[in-house]
Amino acid sequence: MKYIKDIKDGEQIQGIYLCKQKTSAVTKNGKPYENVILQDKTGSIDCKIWDVKSAGIMDFDPLDYVDIVADASIFNGGMQLSIKRTRVAGEGEYDPADYLPVSSRDVGEMYKELLALIGSVSNRYLKMLLEEFFVKDEAFIKSFKYTSAAKSVHHSFVGGLLEHTLSVANTCDYIAGKYPIVKRDLLITAAICHDIGKVREFSPFPVNDYTDEGNLLGHIVMGSEMIGKVCDTIDGFPKDLENELKHCILAHHGKLEFGSPKKPALIEAVALNYADDLDAKMETFKEALESTSETGWLGFNKMLDSNIRMTGMPE
Repeated sequence: MKYIKDIKDGEQIQGIYLCKQKTSAVTKNGKPYENVILQDKTGSIDCKIWDVKSAGIMDFDPLDYVDIVADASIFNGGMQLSIKRTRVAGEGEYDPADYLPVSSRDVGEMYKELLALIGSVSNRYLKMLLEEFFVKDEAFIKSFKYTSAAKSVHHSFVGGLLEHTLSVANTCDYIAGKYPIVKRDLLITAAICHDIGKVREFSPFPVNDYTDEGNLLGHIVMGSEMIGKVCDTIDGFPKDLENELKHCILAHHGKLEFGSPKKPALIEAVALNYADDLDAKMETFKEALESTSETGWLGFNKMLDSNIRMTGMPE
């Protein structure tokens, strides 16, 4: 098989891929077709089955491993497959490890870096809170290490939540050093905890989709609730400090229209918002560049709200 990241415009593709999603639709002319998302460990790709009644199209379901023949082409700046033949692959024809997208960084090493940041927090209440989650709660730790940071937009791979959190926390550490007015312990704790609700918002791989709880509440609200419950178990945890930490979590998307229940009212919340937004957008841009061999304009990217291309400076 050819890995998804290596697929080029105009190629005919044959190989086995994991079906992440499959939905039926109808064209403007009333002709039925199917939207399919296939994935392997290098990423996912949008696919269409235009001739659903073709003799070569055998039925399959989400989470099936599917042997396909398809034509690759660029559509709206991204690679797309037009599937011509399908067959559900049998056990022994594939290795499941080839089909889960994973961080390019070692999960264990990243977690050691995160624990070192936790160890640098001086405030005893904030350190106790962090240790309750990241040192003592084995079930939480396991989920946190392997959950993604998003369904598809950025860091949507095993270890993605950890990688994103560590990056945001490191950026916040730099900000705290640059601007002494910022309370470092509060900012670092907020950065490490800002997305903890995602362990409940997303289902485990290979599904990696929104849970019922995630759809109803969202990770921001759930993260604030999780913090509140742990604060209640720590004797003497200052209420003002708890509220400031919760505010940073509730405001980390920056604007109401971006899903934040509150807009940033603390300098630490402003710093966290920009650190989080920066990492999400840089990763989105990186993934867009790495997913294509094109060197020109890649088309409009919804998250970046811009037509994007690779930098063209000579080597």
